[in-house]
Amino acid sequence: MMICQADHIKKNIAGNEILHDVSFSINDGEKAAVVGANGSGKTTLFNLIARLEPPDQGAVSIKKGATVGYLRQLPDGEGRTVREVLKGAFADCLTVEKKMRKVEEMLADAPPGKLEKLLTDYAVLQEKFQQAGGYDMDYRIEQVAEGVGIAPLLNRSFSSLSGGERTKTGLALQLLMAPDLLLLDEPTNHLDIVGLEWLEQYIRQYQGTVLLVSHDRRFLDRTTDKIFDLEDGEISVYFGNYSNFVKEKQERLIQAFAAYEDQQKKIRKMKETIKRLKEWANQSSPPNAGLHRRAKSMEKALDRIERLKKPKMEADKMTLNFQSARRTGDRVLGCKDLTVTFCGHVLFSRISLELFYRDRMAIIGPNGSGKTTLLKCLLGEIKPDHGEVRAGTNLNIGILSQHVFEEQGEKERRVIDVFREHASLAEGEARHELAKFLFFGSDVFKKVGTLSGGERVRLRLADLMVKKVNVLILDEPTNHLDIESREVLEEAVRRFQGTVLAVSHDRYFLNRCFQKIFWLQNGKLQRYEERGGQEKNQI
Repeated sequence: MMICQADHIKKNIAGNEILHDVSFSINDGEKAAVVGANGSGKTTLFNLIARLEPPDQGAVSIKKGATVGYLRQLPDGEGRTVREVLKGAFADCLTVEKKMRKVEEMLADAPPGKLEKLLTDYAVLQEKFQQAGGYDMDYRIEQVAEGVGIAPLLNRSFSSLSGGERTKTGLALQLLMAPDLLLLDEPTNHLDIVGLEWLEQYIRQYQGTVLLVSHDRRFLDRTTDKIFDLEDGEISVYFGNYSNFVKEKQERLIQAFAAYEDQQKKIRKMKETIKRLKEWANQSSPPNAGLHRRAKSMEKALDRIERLKKPKMEADKMTLNFQSARRTGDRVLGCKDLTVTFCGHVLFSRISLELFYRDRMAIIGPNGSGKTTLLKCLLGEIKPDHGEVRAGTNLNIGILSQHVFEEQGEKERRVIDVFREHASLAEGEARHELAKFLFFGSDVFKKVGTLSGGERVRLRLADLMVKKVNVLILDEPTNHLDIESREVLEEAVRRFQGTVLAVSHDRYFLNRCFQKIFWLQNGKLQRYEERGGQEKNQI
């Protein structure tokens, strides 16, 4: 049975048609994903389904009585702890519990004549509380909080949380509410690998329907059985996981292009025939009316042909090619017996690491384990409490931080000015280079503060490309990038002639680009394959 159906919906924003004649349906229990490039309209579609915005044309229908949960709607936690916010998922239980407490108070002073009735009422309330899951409430909160990585925050004030922590709290609340249709817009953005694996299992076992947006290809492969491909304002439906979608989409494109080519040949042949018929008719003396009629009839047939749209064989992608500067020494970066404490807490203790020329090394681990701090120690930005850091010779380091262009002074600058700071190019040449990173026309004059997360990362990558670095330090480089841009970055990293050190939770990116992967947890660093004493070929 269908739980959600969209019929010929259209949506314009600021004069731009985002969605054009979109129709689709989702059945009860399905796990589906909407994929598409940044700006293709995925979040707009979710807003329509969640009834946050109305469509300009068409309609979105939700099954009568079905509940809809949307991750983007963060809870209002003013004056409450995280645990109290999460208890909001059990509103019915809390109402019954409040009545139980009131009856308990009445039982303490009840006269003998009212005691039996109060006990009966209390038994009824207990039954309701149990059926609503009240006795499992605290256990479920602890379980979900542990899964999404907010267990240590349960007693903290919600208003004191960072943006990422609030998003994870919102995710936990939606999972606890267990709506019939759960909408998840980029649920993986702030999760570490442990959290990703937990959420994958949770979604697979979820009794309701899930519709999600994600650029994490491994996550999509492990959670979805239906893909909605949103491109040029229209949706195409594919059955199976993401890998199956990629294969089938390529096959459909090849077939569509062959059909388009066949039609073009037919049209060209008909036009040539019409032209010859008219020439023959005019060469006759007197002009041949029969040939003119045949030409006219064929022209009408040509006009009736429904022209196939030329398939777009490849999406618009940025062009990225890191130009390595002069070669570094064999030893690039390293540390020995490194110890760092933060607010009296030991982040890591006596760890050693050595990065050599042409290495592809990644550091992974739970959020808060100190991965970014370790990078900053190696770069000399943080002084360790103990141990030494060693840097090699001829290093020209390029850094892609997970916090790109976030300082106020940078936000006020124009895209082209930021790029030309290191590019030393005339404006026309700079605009040509920025077009390779999908900044077209007036986009180059936008202020950095108005850019999306993906646009900021692309601008930083453009900046790194012209610097001709020989060492790349990448801290969560795929955050905010759509799938097409991630694939370009992966290929550029694989072709790069220098050395790469990265922190990432993108398992597809890690498996494709890195040979040495280290796991940092509980202050200890070890090769990922050795973690838990078992071999792991892939993450």
